[in-house]
Amino acid sequence: MARGSFATMQAQSSTEVTFYYENGHTDSFKVPVPGPQFQQQLPQLLAQPWITLHLLDNTVMVSTAKVIKVEINPPVPELQGPGVINNGERVTTMQRGAAGRLPQSG
Repeated sequence: MARGSFATMQAQSSTEVTFYYENGHTDSFKVPVPGPQFQQQLPQLLAQPWITLHLLDNTVMVSTAKVIKVEINPPVPELQGPGVINNGERVTTMQRGAAGRLPQSG
């Protein structure tokens, strides 16, 4: 089946998490937890001073005080409430650069 298809996303049993640190570095991990279940654990994880990930070849500890952004794939639309914005779209550098330079139709 083609990568990224709807059927593949529904059967996904793991979640990819990317941590962005205040020093500009990033770390990405695949965790064996489906998105909805990971979404339930996320508030408790981020409330901890350290998140520990046991990998096949080592253990990684992430300081939540140094994390400035977390990206989760597949998306977890179950996250709702104050501070949650639905239906957002990422604007790429090319889209920003094109704004005002190309004629816009009405």
